[in-house]
Amino acid sequence: MDLRTRTLILLSAMLLIVNYVETMVVPALPTIEKDFSISTTLAGWVTSAYMIVAAAASPLMGKLADTYGKKKIYTLAVGFYILAVAIAGFSPNIWVLLIARGIQGIGFSMFPIAIAYITDLYPRERVAFAQSLLSAMIGIGPALGLLIGSYVVEDLGWPYAFHTAAILSAILFVLSLVYLPHTGVRKQEKVDYIGASLIGSGTVMTLVYVTEGPTLGWLSAENFMFLGIGALLYIAFVLFERKVKEPLLRLDLFKIRNFAVANLIGLVSGIGMFMVFIFLVYYAQIPSPYGLGLSIIQSGLLMSPVALGMIIFGPLFGKLMPKVGPKPVIIAGSLLSILSYFMLLSFRSTPVDVLIDGFISSVGLVAVILPLVNIVALSLPDGYRTTGLGMNTLLRTLGGSVGPVVATAMMETYEDPIVMIMNGQPLVLGFVPSSLAFNYISLFGVGIMVTTLIISLFLKNYTFTARKEKTKQTQEITENVA
Repeated sequence: MDLRTRTLILLSAMLLIVNYVETMVVPALPTIEKDFSISTTLAGWVTSAYMIVAAAASPLMGKLADTYGKKKIYTLAVGFYILAVAIAGFSPNIWVLLIARGIQGIGFSMFPIAIAYITDLYPRERVAFAQSLLSAMIGIGPALGLLIGSYVVEDLGWPYAFHTAAILSAILFVLSLVYLPHTGVRKQEKVDYIGASLIGSGTVMTLVYVTEGPTLGWLSAENFMFLGIGALLYIAFVLFERKVKEPLLRLDLFKIRNFAVANLIGLVSGIGMFMVFIFLVYYAQIPSPYGLGLSIIQSGLLMSPVALGMIIFGPLFGKLMPKVGPKPVIIAGSLLSILSYFMLLSFRSTPVDVLIDGFISSVGLVAVILPLVNIVALSLPDGYRTTGLGMNTLLRTLGGSVGPVVATAMMETYEDPIVMIMNGQPLVLGFVPSSLAFNYISLFGVGIMVTTLIISLFLKNYTFTARKEKTKQTQEITENVA
């Protein structure tokens, strides 16, 4: 087995485990809530703690990888992840579990480092295909998590989701130490820890505002304070980066059109992409006639087309991109996402209808994600590549955190009562999201993906031919950042 293939397999396997575990946690939340006797809001932080730290840590870990080497920082990230899942599985209370989940978020930075690894190893005309296999893990992992997770939680208990991950991650950690190569051009400069702290803290404050919005209120003084502090920290980050000699990320890199546009697309499209998952999961499990009335396991099976679409079309788009470029693929993905939301608006009465909608959505999803990471990876010089991918991960996570909150806010705003007639009198048993709520989610999703489509028109397309590593576009990029 050659070096490239072995590295791709190792990186893919680790990302598969991470995405598998993170999705497996979802069906475990009700059990965690019951076991620790906590509120639903506090239980929700089991997922939020991971997401917030992952977004905040990605740029810093990317910078460290560019400075000290990808192998060293990648294995460090995997080490953090192993430590975290080991602690999580034996958590005596919710606070230990939340701390462990935060540490797991640091481990998520292995994703942008893995993308940068592939960009270093493969010829530019084959990078997109290799990246597509890594991106496919985003679909395969959650599908396995939804399908297997419900059985594990029911039969063994939620700690085993973490126990199994710790064992598998430890095996891959050892293999990574032995077989991963040292790649890339190291940018020997000081690490801007102050800048990393400013943007990381700003991201934490912003995501806390988004996460607590439905509970504390979007305009409440208590919650609005988080957003205000986050905005001030972002402003301080920009001002500091302009003055510091060796910044976390050179702001003049945003003068590279494709890098700037790709980051904006990641922020906006992330909102629409993650909204569709909330739509599918909730609509599948809400009792009929309000939804499909499926069990957790059945809804997991219904989500399998999402993984199937990414597995099939990810490599196909990866093969196609060097010939047609990333711009047509993103445009096609945006159009497919728009179509999927229109279908969810009017074509969702049966499980088969929703299955088709989910499949089309997954094809649109991979057609947007894959070109984005390819554009960012190839539009930056070697010394800034992993840092730039970390920044893109941060922005996509910000967008992804907004999408579910918007969807749940609409479901809480527009509800229908569940009414039972007893002794000739109506009895309200509870409330569920109404059809109007799902219609508004669909329309909002259409608007977001139309915006994504418009932004993508500003991309500068490029193609690659075999054996030509240094293209005209690469030369122009090097001149821009020199």
